[in-house]
Amino acid sequence: MAKYATKEAESAGTVDRPIRHAWEISRLEVTEHARRMIYTCFGLGDLPQYRDLPLRQWAHMLGYRGHFSTKSRLYSVTLGDLRQTRADHRAKEACELLGPPAVVERETVTHQEWRYAGSGHRHGEHFWAEYARQRIATARRIAREWERRDPA
Repeated sequence: MAKYATKEAESAGTVDRPIRHAWEISRLEVTEHARRMIYTCFGLGDLPQYRDLPLRQWAHMLGYRGHFSTKSRLYSVTLGDLRQTRADHRAKEACELLGPPAVVERETVTHQEWRYAGSGHRHGEHFWAEYARQRIATARRIAREWERRDPA
């Protein structure tokens, strides 16, 4: 079940609070798939072989009690290791397909000075920020109106 929580945190279908009773699940505003997974956590939590796992306690997170991107160095491979392995694999594929990259002799210059550039909107940016805010507000208002119209 943790696989679903790790795919995309914002679309995993979880809720932001623990679920204490099974009857609460039917009232959650989640997808049917997430609802069934939450019910499954409750059901598995009752089985003797899974009693040591806190499935019921973490049912709202589909049974996964960590942050969606947490990887323990002792338990699992780290996300940095996964990214590096993927980058190495892609580089090897590109090298096999295109041949080795040309060697270019050049010096890397690093400039380590920071200066305050200012804050707030400049050069008409306030117009676009307000425009975006109005579009979001309008979209939310329309969604609320559609929810009121839809009796389902």
